[in-house]
Amino acid sequence: MSSGGLSAATGRTHLRVLVDMDGVLADFEGGFLKKFKAKYPDKPYITLEDRRGFWVSEQYGQLRPELSEKAISIWESKNFFIELDPLPGAVEAVKQMANLEKTDVFICTSPIKKYCYCPYEKYAWVEKHLGQEFLEQIVLTRDKTVVSGDLLIDDRLDITGAEKTPSWEHVLFTACHNKHQQLQPPRRRLHSWADDWAEILETKRRQPHQRL
Repeated sequence: MSSGGLSAATGRTHLRVLVDMDGVLADFEGGFLKKFKAKYPDKPYITLEDRRGFWVSEQYGQLRPELSEKAISIWESKNFFIELDPLPGAVEAVKQMANLEKTDVFICTSPIKKYCYCPYEKYAWVEKHLGQEFLEQIVLTRDKTVVSGDLLIDDRLDITGAEKTPSWEHVLFTACHNKHQQLQPPRRRLHSWADDWAEILETKRRQPHQRL
């Protein structure tokens, strides 16, 4: 793993990549659906193929108003985040990325507001799947726009916050809820970890206006 954010913040020599967790590294949608069906077997549910929009609870509320709170109860429950499976190729890709020369990788993830389980379980998930050394690379924040970086790989289509012009380029990671969305150039997608993520990093390095 690279030496962390120090050289990037001072010498400006490293590419800093921020990687989202839920929906990018961890299978939030698959884990949610499995637990929702188990907890509420008599309730209607939305298949992954029919998922639209970032907010799961919003779409479930449109299906039936009372389903919104039931959906929220799933990810507010103990062991939800720690038991999420890694998405295919995610762990291997992030470890390879972190071993690239002059590359600093941070796990940049937003905890839910009901904090009694989520923050601990996110740390535990990272340690379990990526190793203890990655605990130094976790950034927990409700506002990713204030985090400095060159690339943010995230499945949320629109990321807003206090900083109107974030330093990073947002690369949309394809998920069941956003795969139907059309992106206007120069916005880029990473369809899966089987895609050439290294090329995305390399093209960012080559950009003439790059701060590196």
